[in-house]
Amino acid sequence: MVRIGLIGMGKWGINHAATYSALSKKDICKFTAISDSNPAVKGVAEKFGVKFFTDYKQMLSEVDAVSVVVPTNLHYQVVKDCLNAGKHVLVEKPITSTSKEAKELIDIAKAKNLVLMVGYLFRFNNAVNELKHMLPELGKIQYITGRYVHSNKPPRKDSGVILNFAVHLIDILDYVLDKKPKRIYCKKKNFLSKEREDVAFITLDYGDFIANLEVSWFHPQKARDLWIIGEKVKVYADLLEQSLIRYPIEVSYDGVDEEDEEFIKIQKNEPLTDELEYFCNAIQNPELKNSHLQSAEKEYLFTKICEICLKSAESDQELDVEEELKKS
Repeated sequence: MVRIGLIGMGKWGINHAATYSALSKKDICKFTAISDSNPAVKGVAEKFGVKFFTDYKQMLSEVDAVSVVVPTNLHYQVVKDCLNAGKHVLVEKPITSTSKEAKELIDIAKAKNLVLMVGYLFRFNNAVNELKHMLPELGKIQYITGRYVHSNKPPRKDSGVILNFAVHLIDILDYVLDKKPKRIYCKKKNFLSKEREDVAFITLDYGDFIANLEVSWFHPQKARDLWIIGEKVKVYADLLEQSLIRYPIEVSYDGVDEEDEEFIKIQKNEPLTDELEYFCNAIQNPELKNSHLQSAEKEYLFTKICEICLKSAESDQELDVEEELKKS
């Protein structure tokens, strides 16, 4: 059974700890140790019945795999140390602060045949999976809008709203559509900090349709939602509530063909539980492991797209994605 260690015990780290503890009781893994630079966290480790280390490097000999739940600016070094020690890694999104760092970590994982998985939680959200399943019935996609906004807690200080929020929407669209944008235009502002953006509007041009994304740290409403407007069917997805509404509406200059809206029944799940269980299974299942190693290239792409968004905003220009990728 795979032995799991956890690095970082902030709010989300505690969620990882509780989930691994539950998975241990189901014999899916063995939650073994916690590491955090704050000695006060030892009491939390005792609560979960696992060993505690203030230095994560000393913990690595006790485990087979780790969850890395530290600030983004620390991801690169911590993940690199873990991979070089031969440990499988799940790191919270984004994989690193830069695409260059991401590529280096991916190369190390491939060379050592290790799982390097990034915590894109919404891949495991049943509403997102149902949305992907419904896509063919929508007809030709006309446009998409997405929001990832809130103001219920202070902004993060390790990176801006594009790398923290927009990357989720970029991942969701890639997962659902299975295609990457051709061109990107972005506008951003920083009202709360001189160092990083706290609101941004991003246009992803896919050629046949566009997606407009809004991300903000000070919107009064907490929302993670999508509209996908298809030629035959329009769908609204509330990813927090895990709900979908289907609108069969066809619009033309000759008239509107409309049927009643339909609330799609979804079996709600706990995405973090499914994500961490998948990570444990991928380590022990060669088929899943190889599949995930191949998809690790996506983690590089998503970070690069965020960089293109920032470059577009700073230059006030629409940028060609393939041209920017060639410059990498």
